[in-house]
Amino acid sequence: MDVSIARDFWSALEPLHAVTYFAPECLAANKEVGLRGFWMGYFGSRGAPLGPVPAAVIEASFYGFHPARVRRAVPDAWGFASPASILAVRGVAAAKALRRAAPDIDGVAAEAVPRLRAVVEAADGAGRVLFAANRDLDPPEDPVEALWQLATALREHRGDGHVAVLTAEGLNGLECNVLACAVSGTPGELLRFSRGWSEEEWDEASAALAARGLVDGESATDAGRTLKAEIERRTDALAAPPYQSLDDPAALHRLLAPVARAVAENGDIPFPNPIGLPRPAG
Repeated sequence: MDVSIARDFWSALEPLHAVTYFAPECLAANKEVGLRGFWMGYFGSRGAPLGPVPAAVIEASFYGFHPARVRRAVPDAWGFASPASILAVRGVAAAKALRRAAPDIDGVAAEAVPRLRAVVEAADGAGRVLFAANRDLDPPEDPVEALWQLATALREHRGDGHVAVLTAEGLNGLECNVLACAVSGTPGELLRFSRGWSEEEWDEASAALAARGLVDGESATDAGRTLKAEIERRTDALAAPPYQSLDDPAALHRLLAPVARAVAENGDIPFPNPIGLPRPAG
């Protein structure tokens, strides 16, 4: 199987998942359930499937965030809103946002959900904490909410594998952000600020990568670009096997792609953004 199918599905599923970070319906739901501020909403909502875990679990599984940023929100978040109460609203809010962005999404969801559910059921949860936690949530009855939940589970499946590759390459959470910016040309300030690192810490990580021959100033070297490409290839390879359960993966991708484009283009998701989602081509 061509492992690039995993990247194709990431491009189709990531915009659907990402409304949970940017759409006003989702931000409002976090506030209404009791979470205080954007970052408590982010960590609380994304981490809710794990249960009321300590900050260290969020740090390890989310990767890339400064521990202090996490610890300002967790475990306090669970005192303001229980994971169960967060789970009761996050998918509902995401479905509202998706329907607003893509009015034809109900028909797409009705057709896509059974196929995506087969992909999720085929995926191995071993070593994939965020994926396994999302996979085991009760399936929503609402088709668009179910579409969002399945997209989220598969997104976290890919992300868990990506973290495994990064750690295998000896890149800590800060260094992987620095390398990503150096390769893509994304302003370092965007990721540094969103992930909570100081300018001094960012510069120290840049120096460490330079010592490995991976960056030169704010730009990646050939070695750095080669390493990043290999990381992405291995991430695709780890994410691809569940899609073998599909009789026609390309057909499902064609079904999802217009909805993903509508969501990406409706203005809620900023470009560039900290999650690395590119602006739709064309």
